[in-house]
Amino acid sequence: MPKMKSNRAVAKRFKTTAKGGLKSAHAFTSHRFHGKTKKQRRHLRGTHMLNSIWVKSYTELLKK
Repeated sequence: MPKMKSNRAVAKRFKTTAKGGLKSAHAFTSHRFHGKTKKQRRHLRGTHMLNSIWVKSYTELLKK
């Protein structure tokens, strides 16, 4: 039986935390910063935690 492959799109975008949560980078951070306020740019820095509703389905895609 062949090995199960993890979903590469999910694996590239999300990292698992020690408690089992998922963190990822913010969207809207690649270009066109002149249209965003300084506050928006400041809050888009760093990472954010994925909503708990999606964690179960995304971890299933990572484990395969």
